[in-house]
Amino acid sequence: MIRVLFGFLMMCIFAICGIFMYFYNQADDDLEQIINYKPKLTTQIFDRNKELIANVFDKENRVYAKYDEIPGKIIEALVAIEDTDFFEHNGVNLEAIIRALIKDIKTMSFAQGASTLTQQLIKNTVLTNEKKIDRKIKEIFLSLKLENKLTKEEILERYLNEVYFGHGYYGIKTAALGYFKKELNQLSIKEIAILVGLPKAPSSYDPTKHLDLSLSRANRVVERMYEIGWISKIEYDLAIKEEPTIFDESLTQNKAPYITDEVTKEASKFLPDLKTGGYKIYTSVDLEIQKLARDSLIWGYNEILKRNKDANASILNGAITVTNPLNGDILALVGGVDYYKSNFNRATQSNRQTGSSFKPFIYQIALDSGLSPMSEVADIPREFDDGSDKIWSPKNYGKNYDGYINMRTALLKSRNLATINLMHSLGVENVVNKLREMGFKNMPYALSVALGSYGISPLEYSKFYSIFAGGGVATTPKFIINAISFYGKEIDFKPQQEVITKPEQAYLMVDMMKDVVNKGTATRAKVKGIEVAGKTGTSNNNIDAWFCGYTPEILVIVWYGNDNHTPMRDVEVGGRSSAPVFQKFMQSYLELYPQTKRRFTKPKGVYHKIYRGKDEIYTKTSPLPDTNYEHGTGGSLLF
Repeated sequence: MIRVLFGFLMMCIFAICGIFMYFYNQADDDLEQIINYKPKLTTQIFDRNKELIANVFDKENRVYAKYDEIPGKIIEALVAIEDTDFFEHNGVNLEAIIRALIKDIKTMSFAQGASTLTQQLIKNTVLTNEKKIDRKIKEIFLSLKLENKLTKEEILERYLNEVYFGHGYYGIKTAALGYFKKELNQLSIKEIAILVGLPKAPSSYDPTKHLDLSLSRANRVVERMYEIGWISKIEYDLAIKEEPTIFDESLTQNKAPYITDEVTKEASKFLPDLKTGGYKIYTSVDLEIQKLARDSLIWGYNEILKRNKDANASILNGAITVTNPLNGDILALVGGVDYYKSNFNRATQSNRQTGSSFKPFIYQIALDSGLSPMSEVADIPREFDDGSDKIWSPKNYGKNYDGYINMRTALLKSRNLATINLMHSLGVENVVNKLREMGFKNMPYALSVALGSYGISPLEYSKFYSIFAGGGVATTPKFIINAISFYGKEIDFKPQQEVITKPEQAYLMVDMMKDVVNKGTATRAKVKGIEVAGKTGTSNNNIDAWFCGYTPEILVIVWYGNDNHTPMRDVEVGGRSSAPVFQKFMQSYLELYPQTKRRFTKPKGVYHKIYRGKDEIYTKTSPLPDTNYEHGTGGSLLF
């Protein structure tokens, strides 16, 4: 009998040793995932003032907190409620396991866990929550081995970043930012207690859904901390009484969805792991300016609807872009009046005909070809063969004609025929080639280009308008200033710039477009106390209404139209629909940034001369015409 018992005992010992060796040998592969811990991390997009614009993530919203970011009170609270002997045991609390087993035997259930924080980390990362003996044995062996691989601090760091805190928040830093809008070092004891109490039952203790249960659980954490002497009586009393403010927000916390979409699209080109890599992307966007732009765009939209009770509010839409023309920084971009009704970004994805807002580019080419603002053009009717046996007979808005007028006046009044005759005189092929050299894509060899038959998006258009405000340099707009990876690698973004014309030549156009605002078609864009230059634009049949305006530091493009390209009412022109939006925006902008530059800088090479009784400017490339010629005898007359 003794021999049988001895044999049975030896078999049990060998079986236990076999099980031990099996799980121990299997441990290395499982532990690798914890030792080289690389969880999915949320990428955060910030504005130029380091204010969060949005979180971008795949499945798990997790903002990582390194151990030295985690205050001691969080560690104390967690250990107090979950694993008081954490810093003493070797990964497994045998005494707690025995107590749990006794309770399980008495209740004939498998309810008591007695898991240490190390075991909980194992369970959350490489195992399941199944209540099975073999899983529990494996958890114990993995915990024992993990404690030999990692320090207690490393285990805590992984635990606090891995576990689920309810409401879609993974990791304690994510939860602190989400529930309280606070960094970890700003949390009160009660807020800490709420957080460390969550992993036990995240859904049940979610303070946005069950605040009473959450506070009750938090009070138990506070009591436990006081019982073991880790907080004082004063701290205990304050914590028990406190009821923190809880925020119930979307996981993305997306404050500017049109911006977020574009930044995500741009960043994805060089960050394939954008949604899991935990990047911090800093943009040129200013959320305060973004709000001003959005409010101004909606105001203009509502004004159009007031003027036309029959307008279809679901079809009418608009877009606005605000950029720094000197470096390409996109300060604000709104691609529609309501993102949640339509996420189509009209600021970047639409190609709308520019109307007369395109005329400055024809005049810039004329200036660079040797003409000056005082050179005369013929504002007279003429028929043109469009190359398809059809005769094109363009007309001025209002169907009147001024005869021979100088280029400054022609632009100020936005005279169609003067511009067409100017382009015809310069040569259609020559002008289009120069426009293509500027960067305009797929520009057709058509005289109608002079009247803005060319389609472009507002944001891309801002690149070309930066030529004027930027001193002859075209700067490609950009959202991203730099991106920093979780591991500290930094990627900087430099502006893409191309010299198009000389600074003094660009200044001639600035001066001409100042007149457009001061006494031309864009007087509704005037802003007291600051110089404004710009151009209105309305495409055929009032399908598109534009204003493209700029100050010495800010370039704003405003567009309105129907999404289905149907005409608006004939009163909806750039000067009435879009120019006032620029004015409203700039007035608010000046209140926000009163220190902005208010006068354009005149570059070297711009000269003044009294010409026909007025002070006029010119350059060596664009000299003033001879005052002795007569209309029709040559001189600077263009037909």
